[in-house]
Amino acid sequence: MTRPEPQFLTVGTGAERREIAVLAQAGKGPPVVWLGGLRSDMRATKAEALAAWAERTGRAFIRFDYAGHGESSGDFARWTMSHWLEDAQAVLSSHAHAPAVLVGSSMGGWVALLTTLRLRASAPQRRPAGLVLIAPAVDFTEELMWARMPDAIRETIMRDGVWERPSEYSPEPMPITRALIEDGRRHLLFGHSLDTGCPVHILQGMKDPDVPYGQALKLVEHLPHDPVVLTLIKDGDHRLSTPEDIERLIAAVAGIAPATD
Repeated sequence: MTRPEPQFLTVGTGAERREIAVLAQAGKGPPVVWLGGLRSDMRATKAEALAAWAERTGRAFIRFDYAGHGESSGDFARWTMSHWLEDAQAVLSSHAHAPAVLVGSSMGGWVALLTTLRLRASAPQRRPAGLVLIAPAVDFTEELMWARMPDAIRETIMRDGVWERPSEYSPEPMPITRALIEDGRRHLLFGHSLDTGCPVHILQGMKDPDVPYGQALKLVEHLPHDPVVLTLIKDGDHRLSTPEDIERLIAAVAGIAPATD
């Protein structure tokens, strides 16, 4: 199969300008939009599986890399949640011409929820048709990073502006910047009820070391008005990329906002 070449979308101006790589497949039904995780990219296992499913079934599918990720421009440490949220909104505005199904993995789950709330407030006619959230890392900069860090690491971040965190997913450490932590506080969602106005399906592994399944339960509690399905996978890890996990993901996406003939 030929490797598809991305289009590039310019987002931001001046020092904030970056080129965002986008892969868009035409098709029917509400467009399915992939929102990846931190340091992941649009050609990772789950995104590729959804692209293949979309090709087989004729569904519209859009995926992209955030600034500093994958094939998009910029150094990872330069960007924050505000930039990645802006990237997602720009891709939706330029490529999704109908209410979309947002599929958010890990950090992408937080991006999906933030994007949904913003669209409901500013452009309700474009609010998502549904959300599928995979191990959604809502408020991760505060709850899953800062709150878990020893004082010595917090002091390093505040003093030096960055801490290089070893990663089990990459040979390169992940730079955790002071800007990322401080900007994340502008986007915290937990603490008040959320209203997405659409069906939500959450897939969560119970052996996830990065986003404990208690976070998914907490999110459900924060969605009191939405139709929510939570699927807990007893032996599931953070990636949820086994063949069985992929089947669950495709079934969730296909079922939450089916294409109409």
